[in-house]
Amino acid sequence: MIQKSKGLPESVAELCGSLVAIPSVNPDGDPHADPSVCGEKACAEAVGAFLATCGALVTFEEPSPGRPNVIGRFPHSRGKEGLPRVLFAPHTDTVSITGMTIPPFSGEIRDGRVWGRGASDTKGTMAAMLWAFREMGESIGELNVEVGFVGLVGEESGQLGARHFAAHHGDEYDFALVGEPTGLDVVYTHKGCHWYTLETKGIAAHGATPERGENAITALLKVLAALDVEFRAELAEYRDAILGPATVNIGLIEGGSRPNIVPDRCWAVVDFRETPALEQAGGIDKIFHAFLKRHGFASTVSVSLIQGCGPLFTDPGHAMMNRLTSLGSTLAGAPWLCDGAWLAKGGIPSVAVGPGSIAQAHTVDEWVWVEDLEKGAAYYRSFLESFAP
Repeated sequence: MIQKSKGLPESVAELCGSLVAIPSVNPDGDPHADPSVCGEKACAEAVGAFLATCGALVTFEEPSPGRPNVIGRFPHSRGKEGLPRVLFAPHTDTVSITGMTIPPFSGEIRDGRVWGRGASDTKGTMAAMLWAFREMGESIGELNVEVGFVGLVGEESGQLGARHFAAHHGDEYDFALVGEPTGLDVVYTHKGCHWYTLETKGIAAHGATPERGENAITALLKVLAALDVEFRAELAEYRDAILGPATVNIGLIEGGSRPNIVPDRCWAVVDFRETPALEQAGGIDKIFHAFLKRHGFASTVSVSLIQGCGPLFTDPGHAMMNRLTSLGSTLAGAPWLCDGAWLAKGGIPSVAVGPGSIAQAHTVDEWVWVEDLEKGAAYYRSFLESFAP
């Protein structure tokens, strides 16, 4: 159970601090991290305990062994028939703590802020949602809406929690509020993200006689140079009015073993950001492979998809959008991606909205303003109260 001393937290800030104090580093995003700080199970269990005190029926589902989504459903006094179904969906994992300049799991409240990994992204948002539930109390069961919650695992790498939940529960909800630090703007669209490994093979030879070998590095550099110029220009044609162009970033490269050996292998990882327009034109996979074939690279470079998630676009005219903007929110796009894309593809129209600033996410001294947490809890409560009978 989430506790401060012997009791439940007395404020949303204390709740946020108690969540930050539970290590939940995404193990897929930091394979070299101390295993004792990795995994979302302890955080999910603490969230489940708090949800139960708010009156929710709590279950757990494991998209991966030992990594559960925590699901809460609030019973309704009149049953569910005909009511809109709204899902609150933050994630329980965080990025790595490597390089942090503050104690990563202190959850300290100091200088008007809560400090530690996840304070901004996204345990602060999760705390604000949970605190709104607590403040609403039994009245949640009287609203003209069915309320659900899921704390998703794996958002920071692979999004396995959202993919699993969407596959198994995509027909159970009509709208989702994904927890991300958006300054309470409503992010209804963002780019997709696809990572590919590109690899070339060569023939090793002595560095003194390079003509006897085939250099895998120079072979791959030709491909990367074409991606960085010609393909970048091609991607720019798929511009979105809100998000800008589709983009490419060559993020990693490695090849060879010693300076005096002709390298027989070279590989790189490329990050593509996909706009809705590009997805509608067939998607990054289609035009990327067509580009490689057109330039004669298809036979010299092997390509494999590491992970991919399409863009998010939820109709800005959706009735729930009007309800959210009536609370003072502004509709916005974002350059990052979130679990909302997978939930939407599973049938749940989704937006990201939460307190705090994305500028503080993943930083070496991550924090969130206490005032922002309080505003976030009030915002979510106002949203729920808008369904009052």
